[in-house]
Amino acid sequence: MSNIRIIPLGGVREVGKSLYVVEVNHSIFVLDCGLSYPETEMLGIDVIIPDFTYLEENRDRIVGIFLSHGHADAVGALPYLLEKVNAPVFGTELTIELAKISARDQGLKDQIKNFYTIDEDKEIEFDDATVSFFKTTHSIPDSIGIVVETPAGSIVYTGDFRFDPTVDEDYATNFSRLTQIGDKGVIALLTDSLGAASLDENVSQTLITQDITDTFYNANGRIIVSMIGSNIGRLQQILNVAYATERTVFFSGKDLTEIVDVASKLNKLTLPSVKTIGNMDKIKNYSDNQIVVISTGEVGEPIRALQAMALGRHDQIEMKASDLVYIATSPSVAIETLMAKTKDMVYRTGASWATISDNHKSAGHATPGELKLMMSFMKPEHVIPVHGHFRQLNAHAELAKELGYDERHIHLPALGDVLSYHKGRLTRTGEVPAEEVMVHGIGVGDIGNVVLRDRRILSEDGIFVVVATISRRLKKVLVGPQISSRGFVYMKHSGDLLEACSDMTLDILEKHLAKKNFDWNDLKSELREKIGKYLFKETKRRPMISPIIMEASNYNPNKKKKGD
Repeated sequence: MSNIRIIPLGGVREVGKSLYVVEVNHSIFVLDCGLSYPETEMLGIDVIIPDFTYLEENRDRIVGIFLSHGHADAVGALPYLLEKVNAPVFGTELTIELAKISARDQGLKDQIKNFYTIDEDKEIEFDDATVSFFKTTHSIPDSIGIVVETPAGSIVYTGDFRFDPTVDEDYATNFSRLTQIGDKGVIALLTDSLGAASLDENVSQTLITQDITDTFYNANGRIIVSMIGSNIGRLQQILNVAYATERTVFFSGKDLTEIVDVASKLNKLTLPSVKTIGNMDKIKNYSDNQIVVISTGEVGEPIRALQAMALGRHDQIEMKASDLVYIATSPSVAIETLMAKTKDMVYRTGASWATISDNHKSAGHATPGELKLMMSFMKPEHVIPVHGHFRQLNAHAELAKELGYDERHIHLPALGDVLSYHKGRLTRTGEVPAEEVMVHGIGVGDIGNVVLRDRRILSEDGIFVVVATISRRLKKVLVGPQISSRGFVYMKHSGDLLEACSDMTLDILEKHLAKKNFDWNDLKSELREKIGKYLFKETKRRPMISPIIMEASNYNPNKKKKGD
């Protein structure tokens, strides 16, 4: 009997950051390695990646990293993992090429030789299991699900998916393959849950294309399209409709040109005509009704670009009253406030605003009916909803109950939970480290909750700095206290407040200098506490209090200078 364990290191009770570990005896199979983007309150954080501690400790057991598709939530953290472990990476043609871009950007050119291209027909045999794949429909071509087949049955991970029989071949799900996998026996099904709480079913991409076409035909001026850069399916629709409506497309956004080049070379993106794409430097040579500008980026980036255009601060485009802003990607809940603020800015310019979700429900994630259909195909013993906030995972669990599953066969693990399979039962048997790891610049994991708390305080109430120089030998204050602040109060209008804080600081310094046992920590703690309480009493604000107390250890007022 195989020893089977399933461990989510990311992608449960959260959106993005997908990383699921499947252990079969000695072998570790890593399914996806994604990142997520920070919420608004995570000031300064660039991205969030999974905790790789467990994988580092067991690096010699990792037989492969298997990628379901090319979006950042599935491949974005791969370079960070490859800095810690040396393991082969498997994915479809487009997914591997996009993963290579990320690896090169991170300076990992040597690891690329360990990247391998697979397809739906490929089976890879390892000592403890066989890994195979099945095509899925998502907003990017070459998306796949992953099957880890063991003697006891299969562990199936769907990746992000939806069902739509009207899509092109590159996006089409292989329904007969789903039936085959289910008939062979599935121990556990790990399924995308982002659409589990949706009240509406997805419409076909044919209807979406028609909606885009109607929008473009009815626009009299420029059309500024805002979308996620890696949504190649939507990009193809925009290019096709632009060509049909005799408009030229201009790209504004980092990395998009590279993505278009890669997808085009692999025949995953088709340019309707060589004239479909224009040079941004020559956009002034076109009439407004001939122009489509595509602004791209990840999550909030294209929306912030729209703000810059509306405020006249964008380096390429300035918004004007005849423009139509078209949001071509369904925005996430995390940026609703940003969207509302941006919409207001757009309307202030006199421009119009429309979103692709105004008329139809269209997402790359399965809705309730599609999730139930996937469970019906796979017929798993156990259902493990993944990739979603807890409310979405719970909604997915309720769908499983509608199909007859009881709570013993539905599992909603937390990050790091270890689920062990034995004689038909899947139970929680422990946990491994699975904290959020925050990335800021070149720093990985060196920023924690304390730093974020300090940044939040600085952003909300500013900083209050107290500087003084003391001599413990002479038991006196030599210089100061000098007080300054940033982001707290206007110094020129707060003389009484600053003077009171200066007097308080002087009293505290003299009290501690008079003590027989002087303690730096006690001194600074009392300064922070008493000044903080006083400032809150007077202003109802809580700035960060930063006491900078220096010691002049060699100070001697009676020492003569040279030449005296």
